[in-house]
This record gives sequence, structure tokens and C-alpha cells, in this order.
Amino acid sequence: MQELLKKAREVAAEAAEAAGRLAKEYFDQEKEILAKGSEGDLVTAVDLLAEREILSRLNAAFPEHQVRSEESGWSGVEGDWLWLVDPLDGTNNYAIGLAAYGVSITLLYRKEPVLGVIYDSHLGNLYVAERGKGATMNGLPLTAKTGRPTPKLTLAWIQGHHVGRRGRAAALKRHLEENSKRVLPLWAPALQWSMLARGDLDGIVLYNSEGDDLYAGVLLAKEAGAAVTDFEGLPFEGMNPEPYLVACAPDRLEELLELVRRGMEAGRGLPH
Repeated sequence: MQELLKKAREVAAEAAEAAGRLAKEYFDQEKEILAKGSEGDLVTAVDLLAEREILSRLNAAFPEHQVRSEESGWSGVEGDWLWLVDPLDGTNNYAIGLAAYGVSITLLYRKEPVLGVIYDSHLGNLYVAERGKGATMNGLPLTAKTGRPTPKLTLAWIQGHHVGRRGRAAALKRHLEENSKRVLPLWAPALQWSMLARGDLDGIVLYNSEGDDLYAGVLLAKEAGAAVTDFEGLPFEGMNPEPYLVACAPDRLEELLELVRRGMEAGRGLPH
């Protein structure tokens, strides 16, 4: 397995960088944009070009592995190994010229993430996490923030595309905004997980957002030393189609969980 993971790390990193460079090359050009689904999501021609760049490399190197990709869906035969690919995480940002977008690639073995690669396409930063081997940015170790340098938390908010702007999610987000220093809804989840891993965020609250951009970020955060749990404080492992998560340095976990508990209580009785 170690030889396979070594090869996977090299291929995924090269694929992510190639796709990210392609996206940056087209960033200032006229973009071909199409609606995607009924929730206001978008897809651009660059999503498809970047996806093709990644899948061609993965399929050539690992033809026996199954792949689930953001735009083309499932391919290959189900087995122990599964690749998850988001070729342009932050498409809505990209479409309006906001330089917050990236690439997310995860390799799972029997539904457990073992390799995560995130590439910040505009800044050119490469994040890599391998289960049990730590997390790096451009080859340097990452450590999630510890200690209590500020009395209030700086948080990132991630919600699924299907989650509305009213109801329980909105009540929770409002509570977080009222009781933290700042809540950042960046709409590029892989970059938010990267910010947590490098210590620029105190925590993440994720409300029912699975997707192909999730598991590389979770693995990166864990390998950087962050705690990742569900809203009840139970460690998050494997895959979950409807995750409700918090992530932060372990010494601030109870503080963040209590914020979330109070926010959920404020939204009791409202629809999810």
C-alpha cells in the first residue's frame, strides 16, 4: 500500500497543480457560464477543462480505481479505492472574478480518506495530507492554531447548496455571528479547511455539506492537529452523506461545541 500511496501523492499533486494553473490562466478571460441545478449553482467551461486534466491523469495511473468527480459523476468499478475530485472548488467565486478558488482531490481506502490534496489555484499553494503522516503546505508542516490569543473565535461557515437561508441553519449562523469575532462564508470549502490547517482560522462549522470537496479538507485539518467532530462532539470518521461538523484546535473544541449547541437551540422548531 505504501508504494501505491507514494505514487498517488505524486499523481494527485501534479494533477491538482495542472488543473489549478489552467484555471488561473483563464481567470481574467471571458467565462462561459451555465446554470447547474435549481439552487443557483454554476458551472463554467473551466470546470470541465480542469476536470478532464485531472481525470486523464488519475485514469492513466490508476485504471482499476473508482472515481467520483464534481461534474462527470461516477466512473470505474466499485472497489476498495475511491477518488473524489472537485476540479474547481469555488466556481461561483471564479465566475464573478473573486480570486478564491482551488482544486480538491481525495483518495479513500474502504471509505476512509488516506490522502488529501488541495491546491489554492490563485496563490499557487499546495496542501497535502496523508493519514498518519501529517499535513504540509508547499512541503512545510502545518499546525492548526492552539491557545487563546483572542477572546472570540474567528470561524468559517460551510453549508450545502440545498440548505436554505432560513430555518435552523440561518438561526445557527446568526447565533455564531453574534457570538464570535467573525464568520467567513467563503463558498470555497477546500480553501477554508486549508485556512484552518495553517492556523488562520479558529474553527469551522459545517452544516449538511458533503460533496467532493469535503474529505481532503477534513483529512488536512486532522493531520494538522485539529479536532473534527459532529455537533454532539463525536469524532468524525469515514463518509457521511449528511454531515454536521465542527473543527478547531482541540483546546477550543468545547467552546465551539457550546456555541453550536446554543445556536441549534435558538433554531429549535424551525425547518432544517
